[in-house]
Parts: sequence; structure tokens; C-alpha cells
Amino acid sequence: MDHPTAEPIEDLLRELAPRVLGALVRRYGHFDTAEDAVQEALLAAAKQWPQEGQPDNPRAWLITVAARRLTDLLRAEQARQRREQLWTPVPQEPVTDSDDTLILLFLCCHPSLSPSSQIALTLRAVGGLTTTEIARAFLTTEATMTRRITRAKQTVKASGARFSLPPDHADRLNAVLKVVYLVFTEGYASTTGPQLHRVELTAEAIRLARMLHGLLPDDPEVIGLLALMLLTDARRPARTGPSGELIPMDEQDRSLWIRPAIDEGIALITAALPRGPLGPYQLQAAIAAVHDEAPTAAETDWPQIAALYGVLLQLTDNPMTALNHVVAVAMAQSPAAGLDLLATIDTDPRLTSDHRLYAVRGHLLEMSGNPTDARAAYQRAAELATSLPQQRYLNKKLAGL
Repeated sequence: MDHPTAEPIEDLLRELAPRVLGALVRRYGHFDTAEDAVQEALLAAAKQWPQEGQPDNPRAWLITVAARRLTDLLRAEQARQRREQLWTPVPQEPVTDSDDTLILLFLCCHPSLSPSSQIALTLRAVGGLTTTEIARAFLTTEATMTRRITRAKQTVKASGARFSLPPDHADRLNAVLKVVYLVFTEGYASTTGPQLHRVELTAEAIRLARMLHGLLPDDPEVIGLLALMLLTDARRPARTGPSGELIPMDEQDRSLWIRPAIDEGIALITAALPRGPLGPYQLQAAIAAVHDEAPTAAETDWPQIAALYGVLLQLTDNPMTALNHVVAVAMAQSPAAGLDLLATIDTDPRLTSDHRLYAVRGHLLEMSGNPTDARAAYQRAAELATSLPQQRYLNKKLAGL
């Protein structure tokens, strides 16, 4: 047995968590109870391995411990069904070395679950995060997150979902990608709280995307999602100042951008685009690549970005895409052109309560030389913003006018 440090053990357990749960559910069923059993096995490993050493076959060890715990839980819950006769402990070596992570992801993103439940269940069952870690990341209490995860598992159980790739798995993959991207966006631009970033969420989303890429290496949208997150996260070191204040992209010190992430992202999207069919994550990654390749803000190829957003709008009815298209048109043509385009979407009910609509309007009005109306727009944006760094940035813009 080896005696690894705490950090490699934690990384290994996170990596093995979905594979152990997949093996358990495939063999025994009972996804909800099996997930609890795996969590207890992971906790046992985290306590024992640093002192006693890592077993020669960590996955088999975890499956053995989790299966024994699952047996105990099922006996306690369903003694009247004589589980003692139906269930036996798993042998020391796993029956199969198959990786059921992809099936597990589909299960956690079951259409009967709300997006928030899909995210929580994915982070716990596939990401291997504890309920405490998930609650902390989403700024809620552990009790609230426990209830959310428990309800999600009960919903999946009640749906009668089988532990196999769903017949419509090609369509359901979009739900999985959306959940992973939602985790990333909440980490990259936190909607609430004092911090602009929650690095633990962006890192976990990128890890999940890498996992998906390993399972589906030829899927162009999986590649596009991973590329998009790498190219976006590469700017993170330059997005905030010394006091945590928001720094917009055109004012960022580009020497702080993470070059290896940019290079990897560009290589991924360059390889993905010719494969087809073209999808929204590939297009967003291509847009991010154009931004990241510009040596300075002034050298950004805005006409190309505006054209890419135009194509993206044909694929998706997303109000944020429409808003970003407005900005790109304003930068490529003129603020007036941007304001004209903004007038065609500013009554969309999905945008009217979002601070970003008013921030864009304020920015374009400011560029147009209309500080009075710009101030009113920035004021409304600051009132609607829920993130403290965003509020401070918008109030700073107000003060500047």
C-alpha cells in the first residue's frame, strides 16, 4: 500500500466516485440508496487511506465498502422484503471494469428534474463533491442542499429510469452539456454574493467537460463546450482588480491571461469546427477564440464576432446571445446601429429584469455621447444586479458620468 498525500487522494476519490457509483447501480440498482453508500465509502477512504495507505486497487476497495454499506442500508430499510437473502457483499475484485460515468450523467440530468436539481445531483454523484461543498459553492445551507439532493434522487427513482443509455441519448446529451455549462457560468460570473468568481465551480465544470470529452472524444459539441470554458476561464486572472473589482475585457491586462488554456482551447475548436454539424457551443468557442487571439482590445475582429453571433442566433433563441450580438454590431458598425438593434429585443420578458440589458444600453448611450440617458440605464442596471462586484462596477460607471 502507498501513502499518498491528502491532495492526490482527494483527486483520486473525485475521479473514482462516478465509476464506483456506476458499478454499484449497474449491479444492484437502487440509485438513491447506492449514492448514499458511495458517499460513505468515499468518506471512509478519505479517513483511512492517509493513515493506512492506499490499497492496490482503490476502485475495488471502494466498491467493496460501498456494497457492504448498501447491503446494510437496504436491510435496514426493507427488512420485511428479506433483503438478507437477496443481497450479498460484493467480492474484493469488481465484476467489470466498465465505466458507467456517461450513463450516470444522463441519470443525474433526467428530464423529470429541475435544472437546479440536475446541477446538485451531478456535482454530488458524478463530481464527487460533498453536500457541504456544493452548499458552500451555491451560498446556501447544507440542510437546504441535502433536501434538494434527496428530492432529486427520489424523483429519479419514482421516474422508473433504467440504468442504461436512454434511447434518446443523443438529444439528452444537450441537457448534460447545459448542466455542465451552468455550473461553469455560475462559477465564472457568480449571480450572487461578494465574489465575482467561484473557482471551485469553474474548475469542477472544466473537469466534468474533460471527463465527457474522454467518454465522447469525437462529439463536436462536447469538444466545443470544453474549448469554450477553457478560452473563457483563461481570462479570469485579469477580470478582477486588487480589491476584487470587475475589470471589463477591453481594460484587462492581456498578459495575465492563461496562455496554455488559450492554446488548448484554440486547438480544440479548430479541430472540432470542420467535423460538423455546427452547434451553439462550437460557435461560442469560436467567438471566445477571436477575443483571445486579439493582441489588444482595439485589434479585436468585431465584424467576425458579429457574423458568428448572427449564425448562433439562427441556432438558438437565447436572449443573452441576442444581447451579445447587439454589442458586437455596435463595436463593428456604430453605437447607433447597436441601439437600433437593441430596440428590437428590449421588450423581451426574459431580459427586462436582467441587469445586463440596462448595462448594455448604458454603455451604448455613453458611447453615443448621451450621458443623461446613460446614467439612467446604469442606475437601473445597478438596482437589478445581484452580484456585489457587478454593483460596484455599475456604480463606478455612474459616478464617472
